[in-house]
Amino acid sequence: QVRLVESGGGLVQPGGTLRLSCAASGTIFHLGDMGWYRQAPGNQRDLVAEIDSSGTTNYADSVKGRFTISRDNAKNTVYLEMNSLEYEDTDVYYCYAAASADRAMRIRTYWGQGTQVTVSS
Repeated sequence: QVRLVESGGGLVQPGGTLRLSCAASGTIFHLGDMGWYRQAPGNQRDLVAEIDSSGTTNYADSVKGRFTISRDNAKNTVYLEMNSLEYEDTDVYYCYAAASADRAMRIRTYWGQGTQVTVSS
């Protein structure tokens, strides 16, 4: 079983910065794509950013140029650096990882429990 533990959320003023972390642990035979989604109550869960095992990244248009996703493969950890935060960035942020947790190498998507990001003056 793969477990994802998130940290780094909190309250920040408009224009401020936060850094989210998500560490994967457990029995991991393969760790592929990792990334971040965000969701407000009553809304759909939208992709924010993703990064594959080689470091290739992709961003939602709404965060491009402001957010940076990165990963440390030695630590099985993905990060999201959030700069120039806006009111519209207020959401619960969920990390995910595509991983194989058994010797059969079956790929599943695992999710963190979410961390609240609130942008408020």
